[in-house]
Amino acid sequence: MKKQIPVAQAVGMVLPHDITEIVQDKFKGTAFKKGHIIQQKDIEHLRRLGKEHIYVLELTNDEIHENEAAVLLAAAVSGNGTEYTDEVREGKANIRATHDGLLKINKEQLFQFNLLGEVICSTLHTNTPVKKGGKVAAVRLIPLVGERKLVMEAAALAEAGEKIIQVLPLAKVKAGLVITGSEVFYGRIEDKFEAVLRNKLAAFGSEVVRVGFAPDDASLIAAEIRLCLEAGAEIIITSGGMSVDPDDVTRQGIQEAGAEDIVYGTPVLPGAMFLVGRIGQAAVVGVPACGMFHKITVLDLVLPRLLAGECLSRADFAAMGHGGLCRNCTICHYPACNFGK
Repeated sequence: MKKQIPVAQAVGMVLPHDITEIVQDKFKGTAFKKGHIIQQKDIEHLRRLGKEHIYVLELTNDEIHENEAAVLLAAAVSGNGTEYTDEVREGKANIRATHDGLLKINKEQLFQFNLLGEVICSTLHTNTPVKKGGKVAAVRLIPLVGERKLVMEAAALAEAGEKIIQVLPLAKVKAGLVITGSEVFYGRIEDKFEAVLRNKLAAFGSEVVRVGFAPDDASLIAAEIRLCLEAGAEIIITSGGMSVDPDDVTRQGIQEAGAEDIVYGTPVLPGAMFLVGRIGQAAVVGVPACGMFHKITVLDLVLPRLLAGECLSRADFAAMGHGGLCRNCTICHYPACNFGK
């Protein structure tokens, strides 16, 4: 039960919930925390915050306070690679990554959870690379006091099967690079691709164990891929030669090297002529020329998923079309943007 008391008569009362203060463009936070004992000097401050009355709570066994609900819900939705604390602010419990990795959201289960109405779980997009300690989700009960039965139903739904929120670790692998193109192989132009690919791999803690160069010859490209495998490469990235010109034979070279489960072409721009496949346990990737000119391409969406151990199918790539158009912003903010979301 909630009982209203005029704020002027609330001196000495204990606040049953946080009271938020917002100052445009300057501050949003807790002005008074749950448990605060209201003093005479607080009355005008509370009135400036629009509080003419204060609640007194007398909960029945069928009711639950927002703070207790938030902790129960956070425990229910949090899976491997995530953590939460019992500290609840403004009725909200935050969920954070316990390590660098790839955020995975069970979208259908999340949808069903939020359909319940008075409980919410807000997350970052699935397949977003995240850092240790970064906030990936938050849960709360919308009203100050809700039905305990509803909260327990939401918790049970979230715990049924796979957890709603997980952060998968990313493997630190040995990588091989095969730079293709006769213009580079014969020294007609300087290669710019190697540095780009090295930096992207290094960002995830992976190392390059071999760099090979090959002209526009499918057999020689295949031979360089095999040399990368012999050097212990667990992922092989080829650059260029993925277009429609007669000299663009990198795809044929990947096939000659023994690649299977090849998926060529993605509904992502930049990166339409991208390729993924496997040779044994090693992933093989064909990056079109756009990978050298654009800071962010489909490679940035795919690489963390490969490092998380995923084998991407045609269906996985088809789903990337929604959100697969890069805005090519003057200042790139990826992954804090719509690309790949």
